[in-house]
Amino acid sequence: MKKLFVAFSFLAYSFLCTINAQTGVSVSPPRVYFESELGRSNTQQITITNESVKNSLDLAVSLGDWEYDGKGENMMYAANTLPVSCANWISVKKEDSYFTLAPGEKKEINVTITVPNTLSDKLATHSAVLYVSQMNPVDDIDSKGANIKVSIRSGIKLFHKLSSANVKKIEIQNLVYDKSNNKLSLFFENQGNVWTDGRVYTDLVNTQTGKKTTLDNIVFYTMPGNKREMDIVLPTTLEKGKYTASVMIDYGDANNLEVGELNFNYE
Repeated sequence: MKKLFVAFSFLAYSFLCTINAQTGVSVSPPRVYFESELGRSNTQQITITNESVKNSLDLAVSLGDWEYDGKGENMMYAANTLPVSCANWISVKKEDSYFTLAPGEKKEINVTITVPNTLSDKLATHSAVLYVSQMNPVDDIDSKGANIKVSIRSGIKLFHKLSSANVKKIEIQNLVYDKSNNKLSLFFENQGNVWTDGRVYTDLVNTQTGKKTTLDNIVFYTMPGNKREMDIVLPTTLEKGKYTASVMIDYGDANNLEVGELNFNYE
């Protein structure tokens, strides 16, 4: 009996090559950004590639919604489910909604967004996700040698903003030491009106010895109104002592920095 294996790709490059490299599809870029005013259209191009070495893929294009949860993970929903959805505004040509790619073949398709003349939600930023789904599962073998059917779906995030959406503002709400889980918990909020991405930098200074420990920076992505809790895991090799933690959120130029400090005892 063959099992059906469905793989979903939603990575930085939206690339998947799975199960013994027999079946794979890449879709790029991973994010598409639109800017247009009410009643206007804007078109961007994406490239879809069949990375399979031997299988032709029947592919279908569809739309959905997405949002970040409180930890920054992607949450997927049916199209037009969320208040920020612009799935209804997105269109592709009929011949680009379902097509077949031979092994190694590429196809470029145009994605068009047409903004309504009026917006009932008064939001300056909207989003959706465009899926490219494999409709013909192919035979393959898993790591244990069992026969399976493999099907792939890859997604591209779509963003739209009006020209008025230009306020980027991240504000730290709290920074606490979680002794039981050996981490710092950083709470912050996107208080602007546009998507805002950046990195969190953390330095730990032992106030008794002066030794400074710099942690790996953490990349984050937010949408307007997002409230985020980020785990900053402390190294297991950290020496016991009294510390000052300095956390800096960098989300743009030198004027877009948010800094927080915390004193704690590491025992």
